[in-house]
Amino acid sequence: MRPVFVQFRCTPGKTYEVADAIYDREIVSELYSTSGDYDLLAKIYIPEDQDVGHFLSENLFDIPGICRTLTTITFKAF
Repeated sequence: MRPVFVQFRCTPGKTYEVADAIYDREIVSELYSTSGDYDLLAKIYIPEDQDVGHFLSENLFDIPGICRTLTTITFKAF
């Protein structure tokens, strides 16, 4: 499994609805409300045999109320 972090910018007033919809998909290990340019931060473990872009597009990015996302892929450094 490969850990990936995804930040979500939501339509104003829709952050809680987006967060509920993300949790309903049951694919995030952690979900946080954040300050700054993005409203939510999710930690997601993606199977090694899955394409990151396809996995996220098919499982999360169709949720209404998401305006923009920023995906950070992690690498084992040590």
